[in-house]
Amino acid sequence: CRTDWKRTEHMIFHKIINWAALVLNLFVLYSSSHFIFLLLFPCTFSVSIMDVECIREGCQSETLRQLVGSVPEGRCLTVVFKGPRKSLDLLCQSQEEAQHWARGIRTLKERVENMTQKEKLDQYPQCCSFTIKVQTLLQMINVDLSDQYAHSLFQKCDRSADGRLDHGEIEVFCRELLRRPELDAVFIRYSANGCVLSTVDLRDFLKDQGEDASLIHAQSLILTYELNEWALRNQFMTPNGFTMYMLSKENCVFNPEHTRVYQDMNHPLAHYFISSSHNTYLTKDQVTGDSSTEPYIRALNRGCRCVELDCWDGDKGEPVIYHGHTLTSKVPFVEVIEIISEYAFKASPYPLILSLENHCSVEQQTVMAQHLRSILGDKLLTKPLHGVDSHSLPSPEELKWKILVKGKKEHVVEECSSSASDFSSSDEEASRTEGKPPSTKEDKKSSVSTLSPELSELVVYTRSVPFKSFEQAAKNPATEMSSFSESEALRHIKDSGIYFVRHNSHQLSRIYPSGQRLQSSNYNPQEMWNAGCQIAALNFQTPGEQMDLNQGRFLQNGQCGYILKPPFMCQHNTTFNPENVGGGPAHRPILLTVKVISAQQLPKPEWDKPSSIVDPQVWVEIHGVPIDNNKKKTHHVDNNGFNPRWDCTFNFTVHVPDVALVRFMVEDHDYTSSNDFLGQYTLPFTSLRTGYRHVRLLKLDGSSLSPASIFVHITVTPCQSSPYK
Repeated sequence: CRTDWKRTEHMIFHKIINWAALVLNLFVLYSSSHFIFLLLFPCTFSVSIMDVECIREGCQSETLRQLVGSVPEGRCLTVVFKGPRKSLDLLCQSQEEAQHWARGIRTLKERVENMTQKEKLDQYPQCCSFTIKVQTLLQMINVDLSDQYAHSLFQKCDRSADGRLDHGEIEVFCRELLRRPELDAVFIRYSANGCVLSTVDLRDFLKDQGEDASLIHAQSLILTYELNEWALRNQFMTPNGFTMYMLSKENCVFNPEHTRVYQDMNHPLAHYFISSSHNTYLTKDQVTGDSSTEPYIRALNRGCRCVELDCWDGDKGEPVIYHGHTLTSKVPFVEVIEIISEYAFKASPYPLILSLENHCSVEQQTVMAQHLRSILGDKLLTKPLHGVDSHSLPSPEELKWKILVKGKKEHVVEECSSSASDFSSSDEEASRTEGKPPSTKEDKKSSVSTLSPELSELVVYTRSVPFKSFEQAAKNPATEMSSFSESEALRHIKDSGIYFVRHNSHQLSRIYPSGQRLQSSNYNPQEMWNAGCQIAALNFQTPGEQMDLNQGRFLQNGQCGYILKPPFMCQHNTTFNPENVGGGPAHRPILLTVKVISAQQLPKPEWDKPSSIVDPQVWVEIHGVPIDNNKKKTHHVDNNGFNPRWDCTFNFTVHVPDVALVRFMVEDHDYTSSNDFLGQYTLPFTSLRTGYRHVRLLKLDGSSLSPASIFVHITVTPCQSSPYK
């Protein structure tokens, strides 16, 4: 088992080393008869364990489900990758072998996710018992040193003077490259003697960081991160121990208290932002893309709490899900419900809303209702909660482990032709409201003529109604909700912002992308959140800034998919105007100072030549109410993606911090074309930690880009004046 360096030059050095070490460990753990790994992943195909999202045993993919009965299910497994890459279906030689591989890959995945910085460094020398040219190494790790410096560094590490670096010399070479002068400067600033940090020194540092500054906490950090035995015995922290602590998850820019559910979950549903997906069944665009159950799994595993099902009549009396009147493929409704039943509460225990876009005939609507009842069972909410007003919205806590159906609800269903005609007209209006293709005359005759009583009965707290006016909506019960196109929502925000916020204080609003977004692009959800809109439905399959904001918004509160709105958005008589925040209850101006110091181990764009080196620059962005929207960038650093240094300081005045997001974005500067995205991290302003912090970057699809990071210093101070900056 060896590492093919040429094939993996696009990966940053640390990632390559981890991957190679993990493959070696896998070979050791599962050798003998389990050498099938090399057969399944031959030389022409390689994958990092960090790119694996999960392993599913049995016939758990769409392809394998179609083969049930013709292949032994116990010998099947599916490797699901992060991002748009298709899953890999495998048939092993025995059930035991399949179990070994599933268990082995899960173990490796868990090991990578929980690996400390010390363990990452310790992995390095174990798999470097080969020689390598220093310039090739530097190219691989995305740094371009001058020939003179590279040569001097090589000679310094080539202790054997044989013109090559063996495993011990490579370790020295990399530790020289991994030196962090900016961390050394912080260490020296707080060290009384310039050599070590005492518990008192470390306590002073923690106080300036805004953390627990007790001696007990300082001692615990030394015990956890210090590597030197002498220092441990004397309760000192050396520069190496300090570096380990600063690189740990414990020093992340995101508040660790917000990684759990910490908000009050007993408010009505309308008081929460709800992570929501649009056209959940699509894998790509909404014209020719494939429909699949896989996007439901991905969305639910990311904490999404509102998924969409576009339902149409299918063959043999079974409804299907696809984007009607397009070339998108179809997926059986029953398969989608089975997947939803299995994954509904894996990431969050709080209620899941099924947004039904119903284009089916009465007969197939009845089939839908039967599938919902039989497959979801007790998870499906079929009647109002005991002791809760049927016209009021319950809380997420009261609806824990429950699945709600959002759709039309008819109190009286008539069979006459006039009733059918009236219903078809209202359905066409609803289709326009939902941004779907309008029904044709043939559809009206053969598809939707009325509503199935069985399906109508399943709609309890989320009844879809057309929006007419804020005055009319104020008279409706809180259990009635409306959907708005992005253009409609923006018009209401501009013309009637205060009334829209008031509306959203007691009723749910769902916002969906324009029907003109044929490539499944997304609108800016921040504008909708500013108005208190709870369900800002986005195309989860389309990465980009909009999904970065969505992931950042729902990063807090344990990533449970529900975020409690600020108090000024929950009052029925609020005066908060999302378009004008010159004063009022939400106006709480704060000065945010961000010093972008350096970055570590940035990746290369996947499409770049292996010999290219990135020229990184960093954007710091504020996304919030219009007066707060701002972004500033550093200069670019030529030819260094390994340890670029900026030392740029930016000041932002944030007037409404309760709804603001902070986004760090790194890109590769280019004089002749648009800059390439390298990584980003977005988090709520209220989850930001002050002091010296590392920002762990994410890929375009939202998955980890470890160990790539930005090193920053953050200060937050209240300010008396609030000039627009």
